[in-house]
Amino acid sequence: MTYAVKECFLTLQGEGVQAGARAVFLRFAGCNLWSGREADRATAQCRFCDTDFVGTDGPGGGKFADAETLADHVQAVWDGGLAERLVVITGGEPMLQLDLPLLDELHARGFRVAMESNGTLPALPGLDWLCISPKAGTDVVQRSGDELKLVWPQEGIDPAALEDWNFAHFLVQPMDGAQPAEAVAAAITLAMTRPKWRLTLQAHKLVGLP
Repeated sequence: MTYAVKECFLTLQGEGVQAGARAVFLRFAGCNLWSGREADRATAQCRFCDTDFVGTDGPGGGKFADAETLADHVQAVWDGGLAERLVVITGGEPMLQLDLPLLDELHARGFRVAMESNGTLPALPGLDWLCISPKAGTDVVQRSGDELKLVWPQEGIDPAALEDWNFAHFLVQPMDGAQPAEAVAAAITLAMTRPKWRLTLQAHKLVGLP
């Protein structure tokens, strides 16, 4: 299959339990909850996305003809030896494109493979780390993984209803929107009143990383 990649770059993981780790970010183009066009945002299932996932014109982006070629590209971007290799696969919605051949090729090159998904599609077996970020009003079928990241506040989603899902870590992240201070306050309140949740911040934005 041909993979459409928006961007692929080296950075530090900015969110969640693995924050601060050196990682290649592999962002696939496309999503099943929003077209990525501002004209469609008001009618999208996910209306608060802060990421450009349209096209293949970002740094390190492009179309890759097969899994081996894309895995070689990820390895070249890493360029840091064999130890502690980590690739974070995201989107858009990565499960529209991530498949077993690519996962196998990345593992063959010594990468731990992490993925962040909206959970509306079943996750690929064999991932080393799975983060699910649910969106209000969607049918989340992937209710297990390593971390559940709730962007907050969201109308129409009840944190208490998520607490029986099978995740090792429950994280609440302030929404990056028009009212950042209010979102931070709301996330802190949630973590203080429901101690199963831990506050996570977008550290890469705070320090100026992509």
